[in-house]
Amino acid sequence: MEPNIDAGSMHSHCLEITMELHKVVPPPPRSTLQKLKTRLKETFFPDDPLRQFKGQSLKTKFILGAQYIFPILNWSPNYSLKLFKSDIVAGLTIASLAIPQGISYANLANLPPIVGLYSSFVPPLVYAVLGSSRDLAVGPVSIASLVLGSMLMQEVSPNKDPLLFLELAFTSTFFAGLFQASLGFLRLGFIIDFLSKATLIGFMAGAAIIVSLQQLKGLLGITHFTKQMGLVPVLSSVFHNIKEWSWQTIVMGFCFLVLLLAARHVSMRKPKLFWVSAGAPLVSVILSTLLVFAFKANHHGISVIGKLQEGLNPPSWHMLHFHGSHLGLVMKTGLVTGILSLTEGIAVGRTFAALKDYRVDGNKEMIAIGLMNMVGSSTSCYVTTGAFSRSAVNHNAGAKTAASNIVMSVTVMVTLLFLMPLFQYTPNVVLGAIIVSAVVGLIDIQSAYHIWKIDKFDFLVTLCAFLGVIFISVQQGLAIAVGISVFKILLQITRPKTLLLGKIPGTDIYRNLHHYKEATTVPGFLILSVESPINFANITYLNERILRWIEEHETEEDIKKQSSLQYVILDLSAVSSIDTSGIVLFKDLRKAMEKKGVELILVNPLGEVMEKLQKADEARDLMRPDNLYLTIGEAVSSLSLTMKGQPSTMYGTEGT
Repeated sequence: MEPNIDAGSMHSHCLEITMELHKVVPPPPRSTLQKLKTRLKETFFPDDPLRQFKGQSLKTKFILGAQYIFPILNWSPNYSLKLFKSDIVAGLTIASLAIPQGISYANLANLPPIVGLYSSFVPPLVYAVLGSSRDLAVGPVSIASLVLGSMLMQEVSPNKDPLLFLELAFTSTFFAGLFQASLGFLRLGFIIDFLSKATLIGFMAGAAIIVSLQQLKGLLGITHFTKQMGLVPVLSSVFHNIKEWSWQTIVMGFCFLVLLLAARHVSMRKPKLFWVSAGAPLVSVILSTLLVFAFKANHHGISVIGKLQEGLNPPSWHMLHFHGSHLGLVMKTGLVTGILSLTEGIAVGRTFAALKDYRVDGNKEMIAIGLMNMVGSSTSCYVTTGAFSRSAVNHNAGAKTAASNIVMSVTVMVTLLFLMPLFQYTPNVVLGAIIVSAVVGLIDIQSAYHIWKIDKFDFLVTLCAFLGVIFISVQQGLAIAVGISVFKILLQITRPKTLLLGKIPGTDIYRNLHHYKEATTVPGFLILSVESPINFANITYLNERILRWIEEHETEEDIKKQSSLQYVILDLSAVSSIDTSGIVLFKDLRKAMEKKGVELILVNPLGEVMEKLQKADEARDLMRPDNLYLTIGEAVSSLSLTMKGQPSTMYGTEGT
């Protein structure tokens, strides 16, 4: 028996020598003011915009400050003829796209066509001074145009009261800009992150279909058309007015739509031929205008734009309405269109910045787009932002700086001053074809399928946004999708993941038992991991779930006749924060486990969590050194030695 005793003592001695416990160190003390300062800094200033001013002279600080406010000062001092050559080509190219799109999108918003051109003149100049993106091409966009027109039409008819409708459009643009600029100044850009990618993909696809269906009025030559946006009312209106269909309009619309889609397909297949897609809308406008003029088609059932006003943007600040019965409508319209246009603009800017390996400041972009719309609302412009199709053309055309927006703006100015009579015979059917060809690219089936493969819940969000837009309305479809996304977040907060961990044989590593099949439980231990902040919203669930883990474990032990449960180890490595309700959870768990003869062990509580637990643990029974460990391995090793010192009946395998 002696050799056996010596061997056991030796083994125990080896364990004591090899086991090295690391002390769990509390975080360094900080005042409430320091904590508040850190929290505010990480919330509103994660990019630390003031770091560039540290250690600089007063003159340098002034220059850096001016460059921060006006990004044009960053690139203009080193601007060269070589850069200008690239920008002028890009600017002229996007102007050829901006002119027909501006007229078309204004028509989509139920605004005079000239307003679309006004919106492609002033806003790009403002953005060139304040914007931080080299590739963003500014102007009206289809989705914001559709939403603006549809929301205002709920209370005011653009046909019966066009002046009031125009005034409300300008006022909505002002509120959109005010909201956008406020987000930038207050550094609240994280609010737009509630529009997830899944939401936007479904929303954009649904809106693209609604926009396309709305163009059936022009493509078929229908005069009496529904004002509603849903799929059913639109199709019902189309087939109830078959007698109004014009075969001349249908033939012309079909031919030019095929031309535009073919040009888009060529540019997608061969990016170097980007100019084919960029120039196709303007070519379509010129050709169709010549055809109508030559054959007098406007007298044979094909409607035309008619005479457009010449000259630059007239001031419209006196047309803004800040009182009256429509104030709520314009504020709501401004909020919705502001969020949509801001999301699109920032997403497009960041996309192309990543391709060229430079950085776009989100808050500066919000300020730039917001001020651009506020100035635009005073100069006869409606909501504008960075358009994806126009920015893609700008990028492919080789734009080097925001000067391409200036070139585009000057080109539009020349058009406004001298070329407006040329658009008198432009058929509306071609404008509809241009819109349809532009919004087709918003239907991203590949991304939707990718979401389906990765996350079914996200796909549900995409599907709800899509169906909501198509069958209910654009804004309500968006609201439904955002609501489902928020519900998903709340679900993750209120039902955090709790994992049952086991030891991987031959290692000191503990992993999810349901994931790693080779992992095994440790007799006498229940090892759990909480993977979420602990707060008032989830303490009830966590309390019930952890106690249920204990009951299930004890039931399994009774069946397998294993050793009784002695310790419950909670791995808090993924718990980043805790509130006062979370503190109560730990106290309640400890009391519930004491009644069962089980001890609660905490592993690796992070700084804030540990600090709050220590302050709340006045009796020093929750954060004792013997139930607080740095790793699960150290906890199991140390506590196993303690268990070995107890009577052997604990294990149920040896006699007394």
